Amino acid sequence: MPFRTTATLQTWIDDFRALGYDDAGILRVIPQDSEDDSDTGLIAARLRSVSTTFYVAPDTEPGSTGWAVTFEPRETAAPLGSARVLALSGELAMLSALCMFLQARAQAFLDGRS
Repeated sequence: MPFRTTATLQTWIDDFRALGYDDAGILRVIPQDSEDDSDTGLIAARLRSVSTTFYVAPDTEPGSTGWAVTFEPRETAAPLGSARVLALSGELAMLSALCMFLQARAQAFLDGRS
């Protein structure tokens, strides 16, 4: 899928950051391991409010334009006070907006409007 190249994803992340989301600075594009050596990427970051790593990747269904956030497993519990929960809610809101943004960009690409 050409809309998953690392260069395309980097452009989309740059465009998303330009929208002004406070937490978008934590996002980075990383190469995705693939069996066919294609230039696909993922979006990864480490949350600031809790030490959890996540990545954002497209759905695996053929023709799907949806994107999902996968949180890496934690080895220990992460108790959070109210201020950190509030900060986490902002980061999660940004991730939700990012997935919607990426879905719209992927659909535009498939529709020939990219």
